[in-house]
Amino acid sequence: MKKNLWLNCGFFLLVFFSISCLTVPLTGRRQIAFIPEQTMLSMSYAEYGDFLKNNKLSTDQVQVQRVKSVGARIQKAVEKYMADSGLSDRLNNYRWEFNLVESDEVNAWCMSGGKVVVYTGLLPVAVDDNGLAVVMAHEIAHAIAKHGEERMSQGLISNLGEYALSSALKKEPEKTKQLWMTAFGLGAQYGVLLPYSRLHETEADHLGLIFMAMAGYDPKGAVSFWERMAKLKGNNNSLEFLSTHPSDQTRIENIKKQLPEAMTYFK
Repeated sequence: MKKNLWLNCGFFLLVFFSISCLTVPLTGRRQIAFIPEQTMLSMSYAEYGDFLKNNKLSTDQVQVQRVKSVGARIQKAVEKYMADSGLSDRLNNYRWEFNLVESDEVNAWCMSGGKVVVYTGLLPVAVDDNGLAVVMAHEIAHAIAKHGEERMSQGLISNLGEYALSSALKKEPEKTKQLWMTAFGLGAQYGVLLPYSRLHETEADHLGLIFMAMAGYDPKGAVSFWERMAKLKGNNNSLEFLSTHPSDQTRIENIKKQLPEAMTYFK
């Protein structure tokens, strides 16, 4: 009886995951992301609102406008790219928002639904609008590729024996929130290198280059930006096999290989 139960459960999960696969734009990679979109968006909007309430927004209107302007240009580029790819429906419920938060942390992130935050500590490393576009396009690419959903789905799979999504949202709100925070890398102390997998980081770099190029920013600036980040971090990532991210040198070499394609979008 127990054996049949496990077989039935295994069959159900196999079917469920097979119909819950998505394709990452540009790369075509198949991914498992089975959390309902409305659930992800509702959580995103709630968490984003809480974050803004508990963190100080920048009052430097010049810098605030920079972030909003760069974000708006990348938003238009993303919308065009998705329309050209026949994927506009993925953005139907997006509520784009770009905010600059006072913090020395060298960081930026984007939640599901286009909710973006840039920390003031990132601006000196970005140097100019082009550098800022490198980071914002990269973070937005994570959201477009649904990397957060994928990581959260993986987290739920690993905890499936303890609780499922339906009960987790109602009965385990704190546990679900922790899973959410981990999935989106909030609170990471290593700059814009959020704790996504190396594969996710490489995909976000690739897609981000396309987005920034379509927005009118020179993708070659990504090389100089990551070189500045490498100097800032020193040798902390020198042992790549100990990191969940590409080493700085690997990332830069990968970006250089992707530049010819990205430059075809740059006008």
